[in-house]
Amino acid sequence: MNDIHLFQQTIKQGIPASLPAAKPYPENANRAPKRKDILSTEEKQLAVRNALRYFPKEWHAELAPEFAKELNDYGRIYMYRFKPEHSLKARSIEDYPAKCQQAAAIMLMIDNNLDPAVAQHPEELITYGGNGAVFQNWAQYLLTMKYLSEMESDQTLHMYSGHPMGLFPSSEEAPRVVVTNGMMIPNYSKPDDWEKFNALGVTQYGQMTAGSFMYIGPQGIVHGTTITVMNAFRKVLNKGESPKGKIFLTAGLGGMSGAQPKAGNIANCITVCAEVNPKAAIKRHEQGWVDELVDNMPDLVARVRKAQDNEEVVSIAFIGNVVDVWESFLTEDIFIHLGSDQTSLHNPWSGGYYPADISYEESNRLIREEPEVFKEKVQATLKRHADAVNKHTAKGTYFFDYGNAFLLEASRAGGDVMAENGIDFKYPSYVQDILGPMCFDYGFGPFRWVCTSGNPEDLDKTDGIAAKVLERIMRDSPEEIQQQMQDNITWIKDAKQNKLVVGSQARILYADAQGRAEIAKAFNDAINAGEIGPVVLGRDHHDVSGTDSPYRETSNIYDGSRFTADMAIHNVIGDGFRGATWVSIHNGGGVGWGEVINGGFGMLLDGSEACERRLKNMLFFDVNNGIARRSWARNKEADFAIKREMERTPKLKVTLANQVDDGLLEGLNF
Repeated sequence: MNDIHLFQQTIKQGIPASLPAAKPYPENANRAPKRKDILSTEEKQLAVRNALRYFPKEWHAELAPEFAKELNDYGRIYMYRFKPEHSLKARSIEDYPAKCQQAAAIMLMIDNNLDPAVAQHPEELITYGGNGAVFQNWAQYLLTMKYLSEMESDQTLHMYSGHPMGLFPSSEEAPRVVVTNGMMIPNYSKPDDWEKFNALGVTQYGQMTAGSFMYIGPQGIVHGTTITVMNAFRKVLNKGESPKGKIFLTAGLGGMSGAQPKAGNIANCITVCAEVNPKAAIKRHEQGWVDELVDNMPDLVARVRKAQDNEEVVSIAFIGNVVDVWESFLTEDIFIHLGSDQTSLHNPWSGGYYPADISYEESNRLIREEPEVFKEKVQATLKRHADAVNKHTAKGTYFFDYGNAFLLEASRAGGDVMAENGIDFKYPSYVQDILGPMCFDYGFGPFRWVCTSGNPEDLDKTDGIAAKVLERIMRDSPEEIQQQMQDNITWIKDAKQNKLVVGSQARILYADAQGRAEIAKAFNDAINAGEIGPVVLGRDHHDVSGTDSPYRETSNIYDGSRFTADMAIHNVIGDGFRGATWVSIHNGGGVGWGEVINGGFGMLLDGSEACERRLKNMLFFDVNNGIARRSWARNKEADFAIKREMERTPKLKVTLANQVDDGLLEGLNF
């Protein structure tokens, strides 16, 4: 049986009719770290009981000890025996056995998120970030795909943290899938709560776009990182001075952080990116996301000096700990122009950040067997990390927090990262300094699409369509957004030569509400004319409206509301009744469990008039909901953007904030 027939048969079957044989894990797989042994004996029994409910009772005697062993060995029950034999990848939408084209598109996106070329730990159904899961186990994958193959256009599949609760009657205008991940009662939203309830099999960490099926590989963050690095250099260099030969030092190559070297190349600098996991660094090198691999400090120092002397544009992966790089560059008097960090510090105690002076293998042992020792060593390293950064910034380095909770965890570890007021951090978030005022407040954010035909020619055509739309819009754009428009036109024109595609034929660019809607309409027209196949629209949750995250996306909200999550919730509800094909809402992602609420959507463009109506309505709200909130927080760029939108859209009526004289407040007695 060839792969396509095996694939279709497996999808339609769901849980197999007969118990498949147990199978060994692949020897060379990039495995997820072993999770903390946090359950009591009674809770472990409950975890096995929960896992067995997916299967007929006559299988339980054989599966129970196997699942218990998985739980003991890995801290989770992944049900590896049930991983399908067909290759996991985004196929053409026509290959999916479905009664409803929208369902087929969702199946395609799920498979793309589990493609080994895309996913960080595919055997454990983890897409990125160390714990960003599409599903908790392989039974959930099989059941979900079966439901989608049976779905009709007046049904909705409801997903509870990877578990397909079932198909429910709805309407053609309703979302086809509603996804929630990790939506805990607030008092049960600490990191150990995730460890416990995920091990029990009742919740999961969907990250930002893994559990909502919208991850497109490192390209998804290359664009935002490129914009950030370009504008960071604009802040520190003299006008007209080139970033060539200038150093950007950072860490992380495992998931979305793998975008950093590619972004550095596009920004024309020297990128040094440290990664403790050799498999992750080698994978990014093989994929062409990083130019060179170096595994020892003397060679790194020599290579960086040569790149500086020759004003090279090059990306170098250092297989080792970034703290050693910061400290060695200090000793060697190598000046770092830009510094950041993109390790998974939202998950510091389970493999998101590794201590210095201990091997990768020993660290993984400590995670599992001596978690308190591991935590102590991580916090000691964070203090060293912060100290080294402080010494470099005293020499003129511009350091920015990349929203991965580095400053938050460094502060909790006792690192010297607090401002004099004892409340704020001494270093800005990249959102506070760059993306917030320059992009999000104006409505610019990570709009993305996937060509469901799988045909690279379709992607080329959509690139061309998007470029033409942006060039036309730019001619009448106000001065305030000309730089953003030009950066994105340059980006999309260079996208193919930068070789950004991993997995599906996908693209991303930053656009505002007008740009997103007009690009989407142009795609829909091209689909209607038969020029391209159907297209899935989406965005990173890292956007204008999608995410309430006080230490990242909404860190430039200064009215006291940055710890509220109304915006993300309204986005999901509002997108759902305005025409999204699927919607998602997550606890966690990016900066950590309990630290952020993320809302996302997906939409299939099929060329129809009904689709055109939905895309205009939904994309308008999806962006302007966030601009309105930012305007109410008194962000001047957002105030400009929402007033401009109200002039263009008479039915939009937004409550505007009145400014208050600071002198009036200073004279008050409390």
